[in-house]
Amino acid sequence: MSDELKNSYHVAVPTAFYEDEALNVRATLDHILYLQTIGVRSFLVCGSTGEQHSLTLAEKISLLNEIENEDRIEIDVEIIFGLSSIRQKEAVALAKAVDSKEKISSILVGFSPYILPTQSEAVKYVEAISFACEKPMILYNNPKRTGFNLETASFLNIVETCRVIGLKEAGDENRILELKSVLPEDFYFYAGGENKLKEKVALGFNRLSSISGNLYPLEVKQWFESLCSGNDEAFYLESEINKIFEHSPLTYLKAQLSKKEHIQMGMPRSPLGNQSF
Repeated sequence: MSDELKNSYHVAVPTAFYEDEALNVRATLDHILYLQTIGVRSFLVCGSTGEQHSLTLAEKISLLNEIENEDRIEIDVEIIFGLSSIRQKEAVALAKAVDSKEKISSILVGFSPYILPTQSEAVKYVEAISFACEKPMILYNNPKRTGFNLETASFLNIVETCRVIGLKEAGDENRILELKSVLPEDFYFYAGGENKLKEKVALGFNRLSSISGNLYPLEVKQWFESLCSGNDEAFYLESEINKIFEHSPLTYLKAQLSKKEHIQMGMPRSPLGNQSF
């Protein structure tokens, strides 16, 4: 695969906000830099965990520019930037901005939420983004969040015409078995989060987009690598990871990060964050 991402594990980082819900770029970057110092080499910015659909296009571009200008991000660190919008024009505008950024290794392309595009409309949406940005892309299929499910035929159509190197599948996990039989051996299949991770690895998922890695970065990485090597022992931090998902994950996660790293991550944008910890 010519557009290789070297790291099989990345941390999907949250976006920090001030008390008035304004974007806090500095705290967002400080969290990334903290994880970098302890050995994390790959990050997803502006994904679901980053509350991307609460961000305006201007906020996304501001975050993007600050990443590009942050000299402390080391040269071997991979940044994957989330790229999704309810409006194709905004997604394409962001894609054009991402295209010129040297620190961005890849894009994660999610589908428009709520509006329920047809399969053909969704394919053309991805093609428009691909035309605007030459970065290799990972497709993100998450019907629970968007209301749209990318069908297998549509996915394979996109793979033929766009620079797709991976799939983050949060819909029908079992179709990974079918896709692995028709795609290159080095194609990336990303599990989103740690839920049912052992079962997903058994199905053929070979990469992890981690949420819990924000709090337990090296521990989750070692657990995932152990699963990929065929070990299936229970994870000793399972009870701690479960705490993240018991109530409002982003609210809990940001509160714990603020305590642990002494970085003011703030609360999610309301109505998320109405429940405090």
